[in-house]
Amino acid sequence: MKNFLKATVAIGALLGAAGGAYAECGIEKGSVRILSNDFEALHVVASAAETCASDTVTVTKNQTSEHKNIQVPALTTDPATYTVAMIATNSIMPLLNADLIRPLDDYVAKWGQDVQENQLIRVDGKVVAIAFMANAQHLFYRDDVLEANGIAVPQSYEEVLAAAQKLRDAGVMQTPLASAYKPGWDLAAEFVNTYLGTGGEFFKDGTAEADINNENGVKVLETMKAMSEFMTPDFVTYDTNAIKPIWEAGDLALSISWGSRAGAYIAADSPAPEIAKHTKFAAAPTIDGKGIPGAALWWDGFVIAKNISDEDAEASFRAMMVGISPDNIKAHEDAAVWLVKGYEATAAAVGVADDVAKGARPYPMVPYMGLLHTAIGDNLAEFMQGQESAEQALADATAAYTTAAKEAGFIH
Repeated sequence: MKNFLKATVAIGALLGAAGGAYAECGIEKGSVRILSNDFEALHVVASAAETCASDTVTVTKNQTSEHKNIQVPALTTDPATYTVAMIATNSIMPLLNADLIRPLDDYVAKWGQDVQENQLIRVDGKVVAIAFMANAQHLFYRDDVLEANGIAVPQSYEEVLAAAQKLRDAGVMQTPLASAYKPGWDLAAEFVNTYLGTGGEFFKDGTAEADINNENGVKVLETMKAMSEFMTPDFVTYDTNAIKPIWEAGDLALSISWGSRAGAYIAADSPAPEIAKHTKFAAAPTIDGKGIPGAALWWDGFVIAKNISDEDAEASFRAMMVGISPDNIKAHEDAAVWLVKGYEATAAAVGVADDVAKGARPYPMVPYMGLLHTAIGDNLAEFMQGQESAEQALADATAAYTTAAKEAGFIH
């Protein structure tokens, strides 16, 4: 099982820690080229890294939702197009498998004085990434809408559906729910999250053979379909970015979204301050009485490209140390659940912390999980639109995954 990631970030223990000192960039020369996803917390880190630019140091960034499609080819070139890739729990695996990132142990020893031990992501004993934030999907809710209609904060998907039905019956909202059900990565993430809540495993024990076409898989799909019936007809176009303006328009009361977006929903400069004031967070709903939040625990961090000069690698690491410095994080505490020295949980961190406290499970860290995630995302849309059964959708996803896993050498 090539490059199995032998690392666990103890998120629960990271929600409060001691302080640390900010350091100047101290970079003499080099080129820093950052690739990342596109959301607030990553903007915070990249913008601070940009302050290291000088007459002899260049710092550029490409922050795009297409980052996962770009990173492998961009780091394969020699020299690599980017010197830094900000990655998450799952997106590091393709880079590891293609041997595109360099060990960071020497850099940590020289310039990582503010990095905590549990931020160090190790593979085969070597530090390959630095984690700087925790993430998970969880429940977003409007406390004013729920209270006005005598609805307790839902703890389970069954309670979410009952709440939605009550709001519809009362004429408050016809479509009070939203989740990122856009076919592809987003839809697959919703399935993976909810499936984790069943307590089930994605693969047959000790193998890379998928094991989702079962009672748990069917229950998850039936629950997702029931949720979609309380969403607008164009729910299949919704990714995480699309939900926020609908929330701010006052058209939603309940949503499953990412903890990394929570700070923006309640920000002081929100375009809808009254709605922001009444936006609250809780653990992801449980499913089928299992009592486990339907959410995957993630970490986000950064890696340094292998196919670059040592000078650029050093400059990039040092710039990223400024990006995730305790001082920078303290100035932007609401932007994420940070895994950085000195961070104390804020109102925006409540949902992720609640997931952790209630036993949410980590996203599976095996090299073939990405193939299953892709296969799921490519094969659920027909079911969600009522064109095939749950069993057929799961069979199609399993078949697509099996083909890809055989091609990749994970199944023989």
